[in-house]
Amino acid sequence: MKFLPTNEHPAERAVRVLLGLGLIAIAFVGPKSNWGFLGLVPLATGLIGSCPLYTVFGFSTCPLKGSAR
Repeated sequence: MKFLPTNEHPAERAVRVLLGLGLIAIAFVGPKSNWGFLGLVPLATGLIGSCPLYTVFGFSTCPLKGSAR
């Protein structure tokens, strides 16, 4: 079993990165709230391509890499 398996679809990864950057911007621009640093979570999972909760629950949005037929 791989420690951090790729389990996110490329489109989902892009959305996570954009969401993470948007939330982090809140900490520096908008209302300057520390809650914006929660954006580090989707940013990190989007860049890595692996969601720990997906791994725990055995879920994946990543397309299959080939058929075994």
